Amino acid sequence: VQLVESGGGSVEAGGSLRLSCVASGFTFRHYCMGWFRQAPGEEREGVAAIGTDGTTSYRDHAKGRFTISRDNAKSTLYLQMNSLGIEDTATYYCAAEENCVVAAMTDGGFVEYWGQGTQVTVSS
Repeated sequence: VQLVESGGGSVEAGGSLRLSCVASGFTFRHYCMGWFRQAPGEEREGVAAIGTDGTTSYRDHAKGRFTISRDNAKSTLYLQMNSLGIEDTATYYCAAEENCVVAAMTDGGFVEYWGQGTQVTVSS
């Protein structure tokens, strides 16, 4: 199983980034997918999740700014991030969970597979 994130980088506050996560080694369309992040010195926290039927769930800090989506034909998960702020600086991780409750996936307790992360740095 592999989850490979890309699209991170450095951006000024107010800017946008689009993260991607390419999955392999499992049946992507059968899994809920999610994004998590971890800032230096902080615990990992959920960002957003998407179910096998396209149902989405967002943590409060992501609502209205971030959009999660998936392309099952490409086994790829996306996170469009707009209006980025300094507080969004973190390593962002892709995650997979089978048989999830989408609204609860961002709790992270039942994630089966994790990516290696991609760094997002937002400067003022």
